[in-house]
Formats: sequence, C-alpha cells, structure tokens
Amino acid sequence: MKNLFDLSGKIAIVTGGNGVLGGAMSEGLANAGAKVGVLGRTEKTVQEQVDKINQSGGEALSLIADVLQKDDLKKVRTQVEEKWGQVDILVNAAGGNMPGATINPDQSFLDMDDQALSKVVDLNFKGTYLPSKLFAESMIENKRGVIVNISSMAAQQAITRVMGYSAAKSAVDNFTRSLAIETALKYGDGIRVNAIAPGFFIGEQNRDLLLNSDGSLTDRGQTIINNTPMQRFGEAEELIGTVVWLCSDASSFVTGTVIPVDGGFSAYSGV
Repeated sequence: MKNLFDLSGKIAIVTGGNGVLGGAMSEGLANAGAKVGVLGRTEKTVQEQVDKINQSGGEALSLIADVLQKDDLKKVRTQVEEKWGQVDILVNAAGGNMPGATINPDQSFLDMDDQALSKVVDLNFKGTYLPSKLFAESMIENKRGVIVNISSMAAQQAITRVMGYSAAKSAVDNFTRSLAIETALKYGDGIRVNAIAPGFFIGEQNRDLLLNSDGSLTDRGQTIINNTPMQRFGEAEELIGTVVWLCSDASSFVTGTVIPVDGGFSAYSGV
C-alpha cells in the first residue's frame, strides 16, 4: 500500500522557516521526503536552519526574502524553480506580534500604537496573502498544490491584550476558507488550502509574557495552563504531524479547515 504521508519528490516553501515553529515544520517536511526552501529575512538564522536539515539527511535551500515584498518573493520563486522545479507546497509560517500592538495591563485600547497595529496586520495577513498569490500561480497552472496557513488561538476566541494580532489571525482564517473555496470551484480538487491554529507554544516573542526570568509561570502563563486541559505548553515538534498530514495525500479530501493543535484549549469552557 502506498504511504499516503510520503512527500518524496515534493517541493515545499516554508515562510518564517527560520523561526521556532516554522523551523520544526521545515524539518518535519524534509523528514517526510520533501525538498524544503526555508524562507526568511535573516540570512544567518535561515542558513542555520538549512544546515540543520541538510546535515540530518534532508535537502533544503536558503531563501532570503521579506514576505511583504513582491519582488523578493518573485526572486526566490525563480531561485527555487531553477534549482528544483515548480512549488508543490507552501506553508505560511511567517508572522508574529510586537509590543506597540499589545495592550499592557496598565493601558487600554485607546493607547494602542496605530503604526504598530498596521505592521502586525500586514505581517500576519498580507504576509500570508502575498506568498499565497505568488506561489499559487504554478499550482493553478498544474491544477495541483497545497497551501497551509498558520492561524492562532487568538483567532478562535477573544484573548486579552493582543487585539491587533487576534484581528490579523482572524483574517487569516477567513482568507484560508475563501481561498480554499475559490481554488476548488475554479481549478478542481487538486489544490487544497487549510490552516493550523497552534495553541500556546513558547517562542522568543511571547516568552516574557508567559515565563518569568527564573522559568516560573507569569500570571498570564498560569491562566493559560489553567485553561489548557493538557496542563502544559505545546512543543514545536508537535505541529509536525498535522502539517505533514495536511501537505500529503492523506488529507486529499480536506480543504477550507482550521485545525487546532492546542492541548484542548479551544474545546475547554473553563468549567
């Protein structure tokens, strides 16, 4: 029987593939057999991730680009196509938040920095839309391809302090469903678009919000654990199974979905 999870011969791009979550997903796709283009803005960290994959027996390529710059994206698309061929898989893992768009405990909505909010919305939504548009061209031509966006628990329900990030990830959810419908109706069942909604994982951007300097939980971190039935934060590697499934033939009848990987957070009422 064919291994439906085998990605051998597939060419994948992971934006933000030099981050904690994107890096784990890049490694997972490579381990499943895909050739992986690690796309990010910082050459040093991108190359470190590429080296890690190559040294583990996978095949990866460094792609230096800003997901908000069309010319950058066109350049790396050409780079990939000249080396490997047309892209089969796109994982939009680039995103994040920034302090100015976060409401501190002693602030209100009125204190939010408008420019920071715009940057967060651009990075998370436009930074998903533009790569999808650029890399979907060959998928549409071939009538086959997979796009996986990265959402968040902040899009599933209102979470205090991160209003801008929540709004941007909510837009990603809607975009995922809209693009799934658009591609299936116009180009057939060979193009699929889904999203993963991670629960709470420790990364560089949220570490200080969730952990004290001694590694103990902040009040916010404790509240999250109290509302996560598994009673812990996620590990980046725990996203790999879902992303490989969504990128493989094992999910060939799955499109337009947002899959929580959250330890039960989205299912729990707190009672």
